[in-house]
Formats: sequence, structure tokens, C-alpha cells
Amino acid sequence: MAKKSVASLQTGSKRLTKAVKMVKSPKTGAYTFVESIMAPDAVNDWLKK
Repeated sequence: MAKKSVASLQTGSKRLTKAVKMVKSPKTGAYTFVESIMAPDAVNDWLKK
């Protein structure tokens, strides 16, 4: 399950995006949030895995 919360970040000449994904733990069933900063075109691939 993925929560697509994307914020655009600008650092110098690079454009970056912060993506937040909600992941369910197989042991406890609790949800945790995983954050990553990457290029905007890599967000959909990251959310799918």
C-alpha cells in the first residue's frame, strides 16, 4: 500500500522529489512510513516495489 505524498525540492541546479510510502509490517501488521529523496522520474518505480 502506497501513500503518494510528493513534495518538490530544489537544490542548486538539481530537481529532487521527496516521496513518502506507507508500508505494512508482516510481523505486527503495523504501518510505517518510508521516505526517500530522488529524481522526479524515479518516483513511480520506487512506489511500485
